[in-house]
Amino acid sequence: MPPDNPSQQPVVTGHNIGKCFSDRWLVRNSQFEIQPGESVALLGESGAGKSTLLNLIAGLEPLDEGELNILGQKLDGNSFDPDATAALRRTHIGFVFQAFHLLPYLSVAHNIAMPLLLTGTPTNTALDKANAFLARLGMEKLSQSRPLTLSGGEQQRVSLARALVHKPALLLADEPTGNLDPEAANKALKLMQSVVAESQCALILVTHSENAASICNRRLRLANSTLSEEPGAAM
Repeated sequence: MPPDNPSQQPVVTGHNIGKCFSDRWLVRNSQFEIQPGESVALLGESGAGKSTLLNLIAGLEPLDEGELNILGQKLDGNSFDPDATAALRRTHIGFVFQAFHLLPYLSVAHNIAMPLLLTGTPTNTALDKANAFLARLGMEKLSQSRPLTLSGGEQQRVSLARALVHKPALLLADEPTGNLDPEAANKALKLMQSVVAESQCALILVTHSENAASICNRRLRLANSTLSEEPGAAM
């Protein structure tokens, strides 16, 4: 459960946010708030706009209406700054993609270390932290391997380690177990759950999997462009 500390500021706040594509509103007039240490499953039918909402929160796309506040940084359609949002992602946001997006020409260790290297961490320090994550995953022998030599489950765990190595305040995960077999999916979910608990980062998890949603303490559903609390979810 999230920490019981009313003085803490929310990691993410959305006020009447909206995004429209080709005259269709994927999300509109929606608001939400996510605190440090909270894990939130984002649910909805295919095509409802869940991935789009995640991209809005990550600053990958501008809003058409409303305002997001990410760790005190305002994001809206009128003041959208790609450079500022890129800096926000580098320093405070981890993103786990369903398709992994590992760099094939870099070693596993360098892939994991990339968020640290981009923020100026010395190479040796960044690689030490990457290898510590690999040891935690039981994958230390694969440190110098290339991503394409790994199984799908191994690639996804490397992707997850890359998203977490710089200790982000916000972790965004878009169907992170969608391409994995049940055993690999459970390993990825356990790692995500344990690191979120340790670091008290906020997690937003887009998923169709009930098993994946079960690690979260809240559920939001996006349907007919409206974001609402799932009945029975903890507030």
